[in-house]
Amino acid sequence: MDIANQLFWLFTLPLPIGCVAWTVTHEEVFREPREYCVNCSKNGKTLLQRKFFYLFTCEYCFSHYVTAFFIVVTDFHLLLPDWRGYLIAEFALVFVANFYMSIFALLRQAIKKEKTEIEVMQKEVEK
Repeated sequence: MDIANQLFWLFTLPLPIGCVAWTVTHEEVFREPREYCVNCSKNGKTLLQRKFFYLFTCEYCFSHYVTAFFIVVTDFHLLLPDWRGYLIAEFALVFVANFYMSIFALLRQAIKKEKTEIEVMQKEVEK
């Protein structure tokens, strides 16, 4: 695979990786399983149990596993054609996916702030 193709995949694959990681760790559709995992991560009896369940509550941690899944499915490797290319791809894809998720979080925060400001202005106009 040539470098241009690898770069294309490096910036494209993190989109679904970030989408899956964000949805599982933040969105309402997974609220109940996430709350269960939060509870188990805080109140688990063993360190291993607490750390295992924490992985499903942190988008950064969870993105490593989602990335590993996508690497297996797509057989993507970066720079080198052997196991080292898969290792490099794992961390590069996680980095880019978390960069995308950070941008998404900032956009959501700005939109929420703007909606709140609009609601406050509408209430002031009604008075």
